Amino acid sequence: MANIDTKCVNAIRVLAADAIQKANSGHPGLPLGSAPMAYELWANHMAHNPKDPQWANRDRFILSGGHGSTLLYSLLHFYGYGLTMDDMKQFRQDGSLTPGHPEYGHTVGVEATTGPLGAGMGMAVGMAMAEAHLAATFNKPSYPIVDHYTFALGGDGCMMEGISSEAFSLAGTLGLSKLIVLYDSNRISIEGSTDIAFRENVQERMKAFGFQTITVEDGNDLAAIGAAIEEAKADKEHPSFITVKTEIGYGCPAKQGKASAHGEPLGVENVKALKENLGWPEPDKSFNIPADVYEHYNELAKKGAEAEEAWNKLFADYAAKFPEAKALWDKFHAPVDADALLDDEAFWAYEDKPQATRGLSGIMINRLKDKLPNLFGGSADLAPSNKTNMKDAGDFSKEDYKGRNLHFGVREFAMTAIANGITLHGGLRTYIATFFVFSDYTKPMARLAALMGLPVTYVFTHDSIGVGEDGPTHEPIEQLAMWRALPNVHTFRPADATETAAGWYLAVTSKKTPTVLALTRQNLPQLPGSSKDALKGAYVVSEAKDPKTMKGILIGTGSEVHLAIDAQKELAAQGIDVRVVSMPCEELFDAQSDNYKESILPKNIRARVAVEAAADFGWGKYVGLDGATVTMKSFGASAPAATLFEKFGFTKENVVKTMLDVLKK
Repeated sequence: MANIDTKCVNAIRVLAADAIQKANSGHPGLPLGSAPMAYELWANHMAHNPKDPQWANRDRFILSGGHGSTLLYSLLHFYGYGLTMDDMKQFRQDGSLTPGHPEYGHTVGVEATTGPLGAGMGMAVGMAMAEAHLAATFNKPSYPIVDHYTFALGGDGCMMEGISSEAFSLAGTLGLSKLIVLYDSNRISIEGSTDIAFRENVQERMKAFGFQTITVEDGNDLAAIGAAIEEAKADKEHPSFITVKTEIGYGCPAKQGKASAHGEPLGVENVKALKENLGWPEPDKSFNIPADVYEHYNELAKKGAEAEEAWNKLFADYAAKFPEAKALWDKFHAPVDADALLDDEAFWAYEDKPQATRGLSGIMINRLKDKLPNLFGGSADLAPSNKTNMKDAGDFSKEDYKGRNLHFGVREFAMTAIANGITLHGGLRTYIATFFVFSDYTKPMARLAALMGLPVTYVFTHDSIGVGEDGPTHEPIEQLAMWRALPNVHTFRPADATETAAGWYLAVTSKKTPTVLALTRQNLPQLPGSSKDALKGAYVVSEAKDPKTMKGILIGTGSEVHLAIDAQKELAAQGIDVRVVSMPCEELFDAQSDNYKESILPKNIRARVAVEAAADFGWGKYVGLDGATVTMKSFGASAPAATLFEKFGFTKENVVKTMLDVLKK
């Protein structure tokens, strides 16, 4: 190891320790132990250009152990990605560019928001899948315009989390050879030695998944780390897993190898001792980095600029030689033409017959696949039930990376992280699917999508007790409330074909918001009053005979809207005039102007009843203290759907009675 290399590795350690100490908060253990592997990777094996952080063919790096964020921030600072020394001094402070865990879209150079352990591993698999698909779609002989690696760095915690096993099992099956995982193996977790809970042979597990496995015995040996990375790159059949044996808190005499190095500042005296032990100049000074460190990093950064310059020339030649492919590339990387889709009569057309919204969604997917050649999605082994298969689009597999239908297997947790990675990579628009009740398995990674502003589409079918015979284990009750509680998510429960088309329109034109489509198993009638106004979140689907004298409002979603309309007719026969509002998306409605909201739900009409085959949580803000709900108050049961709807009160008679009771108040 050259002296300047040693100095640059230690600069990462020292800067990380100083930032954490100043904040009096953070995780020094990972940065101190992993600095050599991160330095070697970024300096000699990873194509990246600080002058153009969004270069399409850059290698991707995800710090899955996001608690070690100062490792990444130090690299971004030294390489010139825009993080200043003042930014480093503001680590974990309000509004700073160096938050406690890396945040995508907030700090330039951060490829993914990480923090929940294992999440980054799943997202890395998604990025590698995106690279493989785009390479198969666009590359030509002698023109590998999509040709880059995805690197992920994580530790024991990432390997303990089940999501990593789900994701790596799929990655091995798919033979994603451009995926390289660096395992910071220090055998320490928060509670102490990992032996108390984690004694498996991780390398054998990864080998069983289909990975090439490589071990570096000394985490400070840059040459050995570099050789391992090159060996990983040389394998064109398997993803690679490099175990790098490190010591947590390396260099700090009082903390090295101890659990206390993980998640608390070293302490002023220990930071000084660290610097003295590393031979750092002027150990009493904080944030003191010698000029030759910056000079060396500047030289290293030039390699990335040269790599992009060579790629730009290759791409220009490609565009000239293959103009049709270049036009397709542009389409892949451009937003959807929202106005054209809104006015596309063929997209909005439907047959006037009862259909399940899951089936209607399948029709929409197959209309969209030809309009959006970069649509890339699938299901967690439920495509026939979710109706998510794109006809004649091929299956993405080790044998055919060009296929557009994804098969995740029964791996909902990893599927959702993978969708994040696909979207983060760029160039593709993805959807994933499962039963609505199993959306519980997707929630943590969908939460990250909402945080990152990723427009992933979630197709959740079998959305109520209409599941029927499968019983309460498969009947979602609280899930609608769960998704509605999540910021920056559009939860859309359509009532018929027009509303289903509106849901998909919303999903594919979204730029920074994920969309949940909650869809029925059972057939629903097409509603004469449904319209594109569904895009406003709520609208009058069946007006009162005289809006000026109406007595109440029935609010329905999804499969209960037609029930509300049936109740409206019965109330009218009794001389009681009410309006029916369809509310497929609360979040969209809440975002409308006060005037619009008043036009749909006038404040003076206090007799309101919400009808939804789910928990009543959250409906109070629409029905008020004087209103009521026809909703689920318990789990469901196992019986035919029609029996269950009657058993739990989803009948015209009960809706009418509930409205009459409200009016009596």
